[in-house]
Amino acid sequence: MSFSPATFAYLAQMVRDHSAIVLDDSKAYLVESRLGPLLYTEGVRDIDELAFRLRDDRFGPLRRKVLDAMTNNESWFFRDLYPFEGLKTTLLPQIMSRADSTKSLSIWSAACSSGQEIYSVAMLIRENFPSLLNWHLTLLGTDISEAILARAEAGIYSQLEVNRGLPATLLAKYFQQTARDWQLKHVVRDMARFRYLNLSSPLPSLGPFDIVFLRNVLIYFALDVRRQILARIRQVLRPGGILFLGAAETTLNLDDSYERIPFQKAFYYRPKP
Repeated sequence: MSFSPATFAYLAQMVRDHSAIVLDDSKAYLVESRLGPLLYTEGVRDIDELAFRLRDDRFGPLRRKVLDAMTNNESWFFRDLYPFEGLKTTLLPQIMSRADSTKSLSIWSAACSSGQEIYSVAMLIRENFPSLLNWHLTLLGTDISEAILARAEAGIYSQLEVNRGLPATLLAKYFQQTARDWQLKHVVRDMARFRYLNLSSPLPSLGPFDIVFLRNVLIYFALDVRRQILARIRQVLRPGGILFLGAAETTLNLDDSYERIPFQKAFYYRPKP
């Protein structure tokens, strides 16, 4: 660790107070990798000095920059594939049949990071279910980082980001090149909306949702916060609604109100009837 244990403890407590995300000693590498770029932009020698400045400016812009950096989680287009293949072959046709009278579909990407997940859903819908474009369609992405939400709304991605999971046909069809980056065209960007949301706090007025993506998020929280989050999401799911978690996550021993459904070599979850 290239900074003091006291600095790590201070930063970990600051992140936990802000977001309920738990950083144990094994996450010291995350602090170093995510705060490293800030040292240059803020003219700071090292992370110990950065923490010293934070103590003197507890409510200033530097604190927001550090929290944004520490709570940004990576994402990529069509991550893990199985939820998107399942949406295309099974789940969206089922939901469309069930909701044909209301013609309403709502999908929430919680902790959406820079937006690749919800934009993947938007492209899947345009490619496979164009009739949904005439429905009351809600595609919502939320995150605790205002900086990452601004990136999601802009829909601008580096060459590396579009190389991770995005089929070349969709890149050519839905993106335009801007200098060295790629920007989603309005036809996709306008399908999604983004808003700030702290999952560890009571939810504002949301939903109801047919599908919630909460993938690779719960692992960052303490057990009691995981239970609170699952309970809150259960309240905003429509009857028969679906929850996707990450491959290493589960509701087992956290919330017995969910049932686990085998699906595409993995699982999804839904509240028990």
